[in-house]
Amino acid sequence: MASQPTTFDAETTRRNARVGMMAAAGALAMLGLGYAAVPLYQMFCQVTGFGGTTMKATEADAARAEAIATGKTISVRFDASTSAGMPWAFKPTKATQTVTIGQRDIATYTARNDGSQPITGAATFNVTPEQAGKYFNKIQCFCFTEQTLLPGQEITMPVLYYVDPAMLDDPNMAGVQQITLSYTFHRQREPQQLAALDSTN
Repeated sequence: MASQPTTFDAETTRRNARVGMMAAAGALAMLGLGYAAVPLYQMFCQVTGFGGTTMKATEADAARAEAIATGKTISVRFDASTSAGMPWAFKPTKATQTVTIGQRDIATYTARNDGSQPITGAATFNVTPEQAGKYFNKIQCFCFTEQTLLPGQEITMPVLYYVDPAMLDDPNMAGVQQITLSYTFHRQREPQQLAALDSTN
């Protein structure tokens, strides 16, 4: 006749089950954090300017900055690139601008789809030197939305921006005479995905 499990064995089984459930819950939590890490990091960068991330501003913000502009200027350089496998010709219309700190200015980029199929792209961006990120404010930008180009199509895309006069009071910005704004276009959807979207419209 089989022996009955002891109280000690039953307690050990319950403890093992609890540990197993806690481990599973921990694994699920870590998985969730892994998915959330990128958008949370992007949000943190956009709020703080960390890593050269530019700031998003409103017209009211721009008006306040313009009201305290001192007339001092700074050079802004524009850079453009595409990720591997992105058959777009992408470049700034003008490589550099001298702008008045605190006043709105506009820069334009052009993009042309040299591929044989429609391509949707999105632009990532950053500013160098990194400490300038929190002072470079964009009011309107093509990087805020995806761009879809047909084969051979070329478009001109504006960036409306200003440089915050607060940079003049930041010792970390002392000696900075030029800010570089860089964009990289990445493919967002494959041609078959675009065709599927078109078929549902």
